[in-house]
Amino acid sequence: MRRDSIFYKLFQQSPNLLFELLANPPASGSSYRFDSVAVKEPKFEIDGVFLPPEDENPGAVYFCEVQCQKDEMLYERLFAESSLYFYRNRSRFSDWQAVIIYPSRNIEQSDIYPHRTQLNGEQVHRVYLNELGNIRELPLWVALMALTTLNEEEAPEEARYLLTRSQIGQSQQVSSAIMELITTIMVYKFEQISRTEVESMLGITLQETRVYREIKEEGREEGREEGREEGREEATANLVIRQLNKRFGELSEKTRSSISALPLAALENLSEALLDFTRLADLEAWLEALRN
Repeated sequence: MRRDSIFYKLFQQSPNLLFELLANPPASGSSYRFDSVAVKEPKFEIDGVFLPPEDENPGAVYFCEVQCQKDEMLYERLFAESSLYFYRNRSRFSDWQAVIIYPSRNIEQSDIYPHRTQLNGEQVHRVYLNELGNIRELPLWVALMALTTLNEEEAPEEARYLLTRSQIGQSQQVSSAIMELITTIMVYKFEQISRTEVESMLGITLQETRVYREIKEEGREEGREEGREEGREEATANLVIRQLNKRFGELSEKTRSSISALPLAALENLSEALLDFTRLADLEAWLEALRN
């Protein structure tokens, strides 16, 4: 299951979610901005970075790593990335903190002895989602994270419960965002069953969720404007490029050409895959995998 993109969607919707996992969150946690950064020479890409509010200068920067597969060099990489980024931006920040989120303890790196000082100190926080307690007693956004760890027997009932809970005391916008995330989690978790079966499981229609509704409506608009003048393949390519431009800014000519050259089946696959992209590098990796 592709949890990383789900967690980054959660953080984009609610940056304060990270601090709900910590015993001593910063007072200005609700004002932090979630971002990703690249550190060059050597080049590191840090996907989860929480930047303090601009009026809190210098503030503490938080690095977040969602680790769903065992990586025996995770801490070496994480501490190298965070230390180098902090060094390059020392004047901007007063401190750094790191949060590593695991589905369970058995995913953690085995040999942690070389990092015992940092792991047992105050700067590094390890969160094990399956140890947070009863999912129904967790804050709603934290419960969404815990939902990704449940087995296929437990997940449907808890997903329906969270859908119902999301309708209570939340704005329509927040409720819709939560529904999007729950449906995304369940579609990934039950990849072996059809979309119709997932709909029935949750008691909703995925085509009525915001993200599918937007794409469907834009597809209609694209068809009205260009359908008579262009073939279906070209119209689909234009739609995909437009969606990507909205998410990541204007694409390069090379990237647009690569997308326009794709066959219809690949374009349709990309139109769904792009919903999970959190950065331009995800698109580049998808295109490279297709070429190979």
